[in-house]
Amino acid sequence: MSEIINENVNIPEDEEENENYITLTDDNGEDVSFEVLGTLEYKERWFAVLLPFDEEDEGVVILELVPSEDPEFDEFVGIDDDALVNEVFEEFKKTYEGPYNFE
Repeated sequence: MSEIINENVNIPEDEEENENYITLTDDNGEDVSFEVLGTLEYKERWFAVLLPFDEEDEGVVILELVPSEDPEFDEFVGIDDDALVNEVFEEFKKTYEGPYNFE
């Protein structure tokens, strides 16, 4: 689906259920749910930083947001460039103000 940043994410035990989520369909036709940690503009492109709800995953997923005329149908696209994924994640961490700590 996309590149996964394999950094430990410490989730506070008292974190309440977050309503900021999406469900996407992966390449195998299976639905995968994510918490949207944030979006950011980087090098004139938009990206979403997502945390999978599946407890087996230990990292975040970064996808490019490709806008459409109707915002409800914006497309999420995987990123093939590992260096770009890392740059976007480093930029995201500079501005992230949420309950999770990235180590």
